[in-house]
Formats: sequence, structure tokens, C-alpha cells
Amino acid sequence: MADAEIIPIGTAGRPGRATGNRTTPSAAARNLAGSKKPRRTTTASTPAAPRGEGAESTTVPAGRKPVGGGAARPAEGVPRISAPAGDVQAGSAVGASGAGGGERVVGVEVGEPGVGVAEFERLARGVRELFGEDGERRVAEWVAFLRRRLVGEYEVDEFGFDTDLTDQVLLPMLRPLAEKWFRVEVRGVENIPGTGSALIVANHSGTMPLDGLITQLIVADHTGRPLRTLAADLVFKTPFVGELARKGGATLAGNDDAERLLRQGNLVGVWPEGFKGLGKPFSERYKLQRFGRGGFVSAAMRTRVPIVPCSIVGAEEIYPLVGNLASLARLVGVPYIPVTPFFPLLGPLGLVPLPSKWLIEFGEPIRTDDFPDGAADDPMLVFNVTDQVRETIQQTLYTLLMQRRSVFF
Repeated sequence: MADAEIIPIGTAGRPGRATGNRTTPSAAARNLAGSKKPRRTTTASTPAAPRGEGAESTTVPAGRKPVGGGAARPAEGVPRISAPAGDVQAGSAVGASGAGGGERVVGVEVGEPGVGVAEFERLARGVRELFGEDGERRVAEWVAFLRRRLVGEYEVDEFGFDTDLTDQVLLPMLRPLAEKWFRVEVRGVENIPGTGSALIVANHSGTMPLDGLITQLIVADHTGRPLRTLAADLVFKTPFVGELARKGGATLAGNDDAERLLRQGNLVGVWPEGFKGLGKPFSERYKLQRFGRGGFVSAAMRTRVPIVPCSIVGAEEIYPLVGNLASLARLVGVPYIPVTPFFPLLGPLGLVPLPSKWLIEFGEPIRTDDFPDGAADDPMLVFNVTDQVRETIQQTLYTLLMQRRSVFF
């Protein structure tokens, strides 16, 4: 091996071996490199080289089959592309017309049609079975809602009211409770103004303020207008609850905020009994407590909006209050800690409300625009109107109780 002659590969050799004009490797170089031929790879962007003078030029993209020719072997790593069924005839016609001269246009291979459509139909059928006939609309609304939340395309007013969140999340969560659990029956919705401001005044009961939430849902569903509620300061001091209440349309129960909302043309709801009505014993059910000092009446008089009495039957029975842990309530700073037949005996299970039958009636509006100027500053007049609203609600409660067949039916 030491005496072997070394010939550089890829050169024309040394003088005496060739003419010096060689453009290909010598036989010795080919023997040393091996007899395996290099693989040719055709890509979509590189046309095939012509084989000779006058040869017809054909451009064949990788992975396609030429029209009227042999099968072209697809290149490795290049995805196979299928065309829609509607483009087949057009592609074939162009390929035929181009065969006379110049560059030929290659036809397109057709894939399996209808697979995506079938999957979409199956998905739509599943949505309808899960959400009902309007399931597709509800899913589309949810997708649009999520997109608005992600890009920030929603509005919050000066009080913190988030209309989009309330309509798409908060109220739909209450709707099954009102329709399926409490089976709310509504009367007198025509007494709520379709336009303009109004002050809706209702009785308060049930240990937990579910009657306020259900009233807000009923007004929104039957009038298409949001009900802006006035809540106690304890609501806004409670973590998470206060922020959620503001987003749902609640604001602090005070004359200033109430008058601002009424002057803006809103429907405003107020429960003058407050915690006295919520925390009264079950033995005093449907007996209205004192309506405060009549601040809601003075707000209505100053803004000259009608007062709509609202009577709610059924909320008293959802959490029958049989006791109150007053000492513990003072220690934690809340008006009362309720004791019901099921709470705290059954723990969290005792927080499930009883499925009582609800009746809600909106009475005829009491006008305030015919009072003289300065009537809101007359305490006797304010007291008389307050007592008139209270008596109207009380008499309606007695009437509804006589009409209700039982507590749960």
C-alpha cells in the first residue's frame, strides 16, 4: 500500500494520464468514490432541466401528477395538497388547452369531499341536544362575549355597572333558579314604564337577599331594561360580593346616588325594610317592617318619577328564620347570624333554599310629578306617601297569600 499511486479525485489527473480538458472525474476517482448514483430531488420551485435541444419543457410541482403523463414520484417532506371538487373541471380544461405548445399546466388531484362538513354537522347536532334548539345561537353569543372580554370591548359606567357581564353571565345564572326552582309567577308587568325613570319599591324577606336578585331578573326579562338596585353599605364592604354587586348594577342606598340614577332615566329598585325585613323571625312573615324615614319617596319627588309598588310572596319560606346568634353577629360585625331548621345543622347543605312557590305583582304607579315644588322637604307629606306605598304593598301581600294554594305548589 505504501507504493500505491494517489490520484486526486475530481481533477483531470496528472500530465500523461489525460488531456487536461476532462470535465468529469476519472475512472479511478469513480472507483474510489463508489458506484452509487446520487439521488435527484425535484422541488416545486426548481423546473426540470431540458434533456435536449427542442425538447418540450414541463414543469411538475413536487407531489403532483402530470396530465397525460406518467406518475410523478412525490418528493420527501413536501405535503400533498388536495383541491376542492369545484376546481377539477377548470384545471383539466386549462391543462388540455395548454398541451399545444409552451409550458403545460398540470391538473390537480381531488381529495375526499364532505369529511369536514360531516364533522361540523355532528358538532352542531351535539350542541342542539345539549343546549336546545337555540344552542347554536347561545354558543355563538358566548364566543362573542369571550372575544369582547379578551380585547376589552365592553363598557362600565360611572357606578361600576357592567352591562355585558350582567346580561351574559349573572342573570343567566339566576334564570334556572327563578324558572325551575321557585317557579315565579309575575303579574302587573305592564305597570313598569317602558321608557323613562321609575322607582320600584318592594318588600324584603327571606334571610338572604335573593328576592332582590330575582326581582332584577324579572324586570330585565319582561321589560328588556336593567334594574339598578340600591344596596346597604355592608354589601360593598364584603370582599368579592361588593365588586360583583357593582358589576351587576347595584349602588349604595343613598339619596344622592338614587337621584343621579333616576335623572339618567333608569329603573331603580329599593327595599326600604333593609335588614329588619330580611332578619325578622319566621313567625312575623309577611308583616312589613318600618320603611325607614322615607328617603326613597323624597328622591322620587325631587326627580318627579313614578313609584311602582312591588309585592313578593314566597321569599319568606326559602330560609325560615327560627333563631339568631346575636352575640356572634355583634362580634363579627353583621346584623344577624341566622338559625334555620337546616342551618347550621346540615352545614353547607343547609344553605340550599327551599323550593317555595313565588308570586310577584307590580302595582299601579303612584305619581309624584303633580306635587308642588319643595314637596320633598315636607316631612309630613313624605311620611304620608311612604305610608301609602307601604299599605299598598301590605294589602297586596294578603291578597296574594289567599290566592296561593300552598307554600310549595
